[in-house]
Amino acid sequence: MTTTWYSNALFYAVDVPAFQDSNGDGIGDFRGLIGRLPYLADLGVTCLWLLPFYPSPGRDNGYDVSNYYEIHPDVGSLDDFTECVHRAGELGMRILLDLVIDHTSDRHPWFQAARRDRQSRYRAYYIWADAPSPPEPDHGPIFPDTEPTVWTHDEVAGQYFYHRFYRFEPDLNAFNPEVREEFLRIIDFWLSFGVAGFRIDAASHLIEGPGSQDDHGILKELRTYADRRRPGTALLGESDVEPDRLAAYFGAGDELHLLYNFYLDNYLFLALAEERADPLVHALGKLPAIPESCRWVNFLRNLDELDLERLGEPEREAVYRAFAPDDEMRIFGRGIRRRLAPMLNDRRKREMALSLLFTLPGVPLVVYGDEIGMGEDLSLPGRHAVRTAMQWAPSPNGGFSDAPKERLRRPLLTDGPFGYERVNITDQQADPGSFLNWMKRLIAARRDCPLWGSGSHRIIDAGGPAVLAHECAGHGDRLIALHNLTGKDQPVSLPAFQTDTFVPIFHSAGDAREDAHPPRELEPYGYRWYRLAG
Repeated sequence: MTTTWYSNALFYAVDVPAFQDSNGDGIGDFRGLIGRLPYLADLGVTCLWLLPFYPSPGRDNGYDVSNYYEIHPDVGSLDDFTECVHRAGELGMRILLDLVIDHTSDRHPWFQAARRDRQSRYRAYYIWADAPSPPEPDHGPIFPDTEPTVWTHDEVAGQYFYHRFYRFEPDLNAFNPEVREEFLRIIDFWLSFGVAGFRIDAASHLIEGPGSQDDHGILKELRTYADRRRPGTALLGESDVEPDRLAAYFGAGDELHLLYNFYLDNYLFLALAEERADPLVHALGKLPAIPESCRWVNFLRNLDELDLERLGEPEREAVYRAFAPDDEMRIFGRGIRRRLAPMLNDRRKREMALSLLFTLPGVPLVVYGDEIGMGEDLSLPGRHAVRTAMQWAPSPNGGFSDAPKERLRRPLLTDGPFGYERVNITDQQADPGSFLNWMKRLIAARRDCPLWGSGSHRIIDAGGPAVLAHECAGHGDRLIALHNLTGKDQPVSLPAFQTDTFVPIFHSAGDAREDAHPPRELEPYGYRWYRLAG
């Protein structure tokens, strides 16, 4: 497959207000992030995905944008952002921005103008109706527990406006050419700062509308402009749809470069819950072939809920029983609002799951704090549970801020096994056996094996249901990965290979003395990476 800058990337999700406070006001900011960039470079991060930092009323974690061309004053200035991009580049890291163009805040000047004047050009920036249309299949509210309908009446406008998300987030009408020109102006503005690309939020909803078919011409237009404006710009899409619709988002290599692999993530967690490989084999078999230059972005957790929509009800219940047994751990009737470490509360299992993630077809994404095993705060509402402040040190406020504790905008985990006095970066940096230092070794091994991100993958029969074995080949190289999904020893029986030597690359803490041969047994949650030689 074609090699691009993102083919062997490590994406790292950063919520700037939760990362590092530089001025003692209790809110993380860009100057704080700048000071922590050397830590991220040392970890092995190559691309930072920054969650929305635009001006916003803050009713949806910043996804209710009220100005696309500014930085929220809580987190800094455009000068701070510019310095962050440049400093990251000096350290070998790129910046990916959230492009939230499916909808705006209802406080955006466009919507305020639209609702006050039917003759305004901005009226057609949104979707209006004198009466709500009947519900359409697959076009209902995204959050049905909060929003019972996709139409809300606006008293000032005298009409209903359309919104797939919250009522304070009216959908933009991407079928309006003037709106699409606005999209291009937004892209142009941020490319001028040197960013490497954009995560297109809600891409599957962006290209749909009431009574219309998906219009992939919208994505092609964004791609064409980005390619022309700055070659090498990457577009990463969020589209949680059935696998037979996924290939369309890549087009013929002329739409998105990258796509979040929600489908695989659903079945990966089913495999972890049931401790068997078949769900993963099923999902990998269902994923469509994609253009040579395109990639999947694989993850265990992102900063939304762990969405299980692609699973059937019995399968979803199996994942709930394993990882979210209490109702407070669940959200929207379809997902889990927990961090990775509490869900996989066995370090061996967590290491195995991340090792597996880093060898699957595509490129990996990790979330801030998962490299040290941060937990969640279920006393917080909704998705806020997984967006607590970064835990830097066992000092007051976890090293996140010098502000009085009561002024912290993002609370810290203080108690229990995941509190900042027990789980923090400073302590783990000093401990060679820490999870953080294990993550560094994992990331380094992945970067030394770029074939995982660009080769041709196939499943290998490992002789039993609990071990996933797969091979990746290309560029004259061949890699093998073995992962034991259970907490018990598992036999391994691989077919014969036309090679004399299995060269070990990365392995769990078990016995890896079988340097020139594959193991006959894997220890509980054991894993092995090999390069075939000879």
